Amino acid sequence: MITDLPPLNAVRAFAAAARHESFSRAAEELHVSHSAVSRHVKLLEEHLGVLLFERRIRQSVLTPAGQAFYEQVSLALSQIANAAVSLRRGAALRKVIINVRPSFAVRWLIPRLPQFMARYPQIQPEVVTSTQLPDPARETFDLVIRRGHSGWSRTLQPQRLLEDEILLVAAPSLLQDTALDSPKDLTRHSLLVSRTRASDWQRWLEHCGLKPLRNPPTLHFDHMHLVLQACVDGLGLALCPASLLAKDLASGRLVCPLPELRQPLPRYYYALAADAAPEAQGFIQWMLEQAQQDALEHTTRQPL
Repeated sequence: MITDLPPLNAVRAFAAAARHESFSRAAEELHVSHSAVSRHVKLLEEHLGVLLFERRIRQSVLTPAGQAFYEQVSLALSQIANAAVSLRRGAALRKVIINVRPSFAVRWLIPRLPQFMARYPQIQPEVVTSTQLPDPARETFDLVIRRGHSGWSRTLQPQRLLEDEILLVAAPSLLQDTALDSPKDLTRHSLLVSRTRASDWQRWLEHCGLKPLRNPPTLHFDHMHLVLQACVDGLGLALCPASLLAKDLASGRLVCPLPELRQPLPRYYYALAADAAPEAQGFIQWMLEQAQQDALEHTTRQPL
């Protein structure tokens, strides 16, 4: 029974002394003094009521009772150590490190994580953001997500995640004050620009066959998620990847005033690190389900 256990520190000291046949070497292994090991062994002998060692000059030899006890104790201690190692490994494997760009993390991944964690409570996602593709030789991750198929490390095999396109969006309150019924009305609004996607407006106008805008009022921001927040707050019009808009469009925080004007974008890809945790596969499957759901919702929102 648990209540019959001998002092465990004393058992540990005894096992070390029995293995080395030396109190001094046991003390070195346990980082304690020789006298501390001796006291632990004596305490254990008093608890058990038997002599475990024959004390000789410069040597401690197990008695028959000590030998029998050591054989069982060493097995039990090994089982405890193996259980601890297994538990630590299991805890480490449950963590999945996902490396993404900041805007994708803020606008696509993080808002969905509560759903993932509710479905897979045993997996702990850890989101790491960077603007550059990570180097597997220098950075630790299980899964990386980026747009486009170029620039990837040779050790990574990118796989398709989701399709994407550029949409024009605005806050409903902005359009109530200043209508946007046709491309001609673009000149009546301020344009919101992300420095990480500085050429979006020019490319979008060219793709849609529209004339360049002459010196439109613009507001510049460092990242796309800041542009979207400014757009939600009614500061102007934004061009944004549809992949980052699902929650805002669904909630009505943003609307797409000219839905027929769309520009395709390079799709998103994901790749697994060579030593990725097995749980990363479950995370990928969940992301693919989310991407499929987005595609269905996006189709239903498109005008007939």
